Amino acid sequence: MSERLQLNQKVIDEFRAAAGIVGGDFQGVPLLLTTTGARTGTPRTMPVTYLADGDRLIVFAANGGRPNRPGWYHNLLAAPTATVEVGTETYQADATVVEGSERDRLWARQLPHTPYFEDFETRSGRPIPVIALTRIA
Repeated sequence: MSERLQLNQKVIDEFRAAAGIVGGDFQGVPLLLTTTGARTGTPRTMPVTYLADGDRLIVFAANGGRPNRPGWYHNLLAAPTATVEVGTETYQADATVVEGSERDRLWARQLPHTPYFEDFETRSGRPIPVIALTRIA
């Protein structure tokens, strides 16, 4: 397991052991997102930063400013239903890529909380995709 995957697993374990509360880079803004692997069909869980927007949770496919988009983003494009764990709650959600002025509005709302995201766009040379997660009733 790579160092990055080991770090993610530590965050996942901490999240689940402490009812959704974690420290470090994810303190105050973590959720666990479980997608279905686009090639494998295997469930994949990742900690991600989110922004609450009404009834939706907004996530950002920043991938730490790397030039490629994160695997979970590609998985959501292939199968847009995911499992979300936030706090002590777990539910299914539909994922939709947000574009245009709505994307820009949500991106601007997130930057004060995670100012390093702005550098991610510069370093990656790509706009960071913004995805809305809407609870399935």
